[in-house]
Amino acid sequence: MDESRVFGSMLVFLLVCVAFSASATATTTAKPTTPPPVHKPCNTMTSCETCLTNVSCLWCQTNSSCTDYPVSYVIPPASVCKLSQARWGVCWVNFEALIIAMAVVSGVLLLAIAVCCCCCCCKRRRSSSFDRDDEQFARRREEIRQRADERRAERKTKHDEIRKKYGLIPDSDHPYSKFENE
Repeated sequence: MDESRVFGSMLVFLLVCVAFSASATATTTAKPTTPPPVHKPCNTMTSCETCLTNVSCLWCQTNSSCTDYPVSYVIPPASVCKLSQARWGVCWVNFEALIIAMAVVSGVLLLAIAVCCCCCCCKRRRSSSFDRDDEQFARRREEIRQRADERRAERKTKHDEIRKKYGLIPDSDHPYSKFENE
C-alpha cells in the first residue's frame, strides 16, 4: 500500500513536471516578438566568447579555432580537438571536466535515489515484521488465556464435586444434607 502511494506520487510529480515544461515551452514559443538572431558561421569567429554564443560551435584552445560541433558524435573525437582543450557552453570549463562533473552529479543522484528506495523498502519490511510479531504475540497470549480458563473451569468442577460429596453445597437431588439449626 505504501509502495503504491510512492509510485503514485512519483507519477504525479512527473506529470506536473511535464505539464509545467509543456506550458513553459508553449508560452515561450507562442509569441515570437523578435526574430531569432542569425548566427555567423563558426569558422569566422575569432574569440572563445563570441564562438560559444552559438551552441552549435566548439572552441579549441590548441589552435584557437572555432569549429562546428560534430553532431554525429556525442563527445567530439580527438581528430577535431582534444577533450582537455575543447570548450563548449562556457570558456572556463573544458569538455573533459564538463563530462566528469556531469557523470559525478548523475551518479550522486542515482545513488541518492537508490538509497531512498532501499530505506523505504527496509522500513516497510521492518514495520510488517513488527506487525507479524505483534500478531503472533497476541495469538499466543489468547491461547494461554484460553488454557488458563479451561484449567480454572476444571478446578471449579472438581471443587464443586468435592463440596457436593461432603454436603457443603445444598443440592436438592442429594439425599443426605447437612443439618442446619433453624
